Amino acid sequence: MNKRSLLLTALMLVTPLVALAAPPKPLRVNESVDIKAPLDKVWAAAKDFDSLNKWHPGFAKDVLMKGKNNTQGAVRQLTIKDGPSFTEELLDFSETLHTYQYRIIESPLPLNGYVATFTVKPGKKPDTTTVSWSAKFTRKNLADNPPAGETDDDAQKLITGVFQSGLANLKKITEG
Repeated sequence: MNKRSLLLTALMLVTPLVALAAPPKPLRVNESVDIKAPLDKVWAAAKDFDSLNKWHPGFAKDVLMKGKNNTQGAVRQLTIKDGPSFTEELLDFSETLHTYQYRIIESPLPLNGYVATFTVKPGKKPDTTTVSWSAKFTRKNLADNPPAGETDDDAQKLITGVFQSGLANLKKITEG
């Protein structure tokens, strides 16, 4: 083999590796709200895995499809108001710690690997409660330059908006 053939062969072997896009970076969203209501009242309003539509204004339906409510492995189908449905699985639930964790199983959202945690804790002042909602995920589109609506910023803005609107409504419901 001459030098030119060897160089072309090496270039052909390396080129596919260079062409691979870097995987999307892990993204996080953390939102919280302080509520002027006792912890038990806030937890009672938001704890049931199949009741998101009762306190979050963005959801029309929340139906338990598999398992028992608030039990690891339970699966719910959420329907967005005027929009599509998707499914989530309850990964962990603690009545004592007032927290649960879940993941998206199937969704039209531009996200992959979405895992969220919802926690209700005593606030800093008497009869106040702090609710925290956090998530880790990546964007679904693997392209280096995804189109509008599918970028890292867009994915984070989407989940931030979902969390903020839900927490604001939970505050309104439980303080009223």
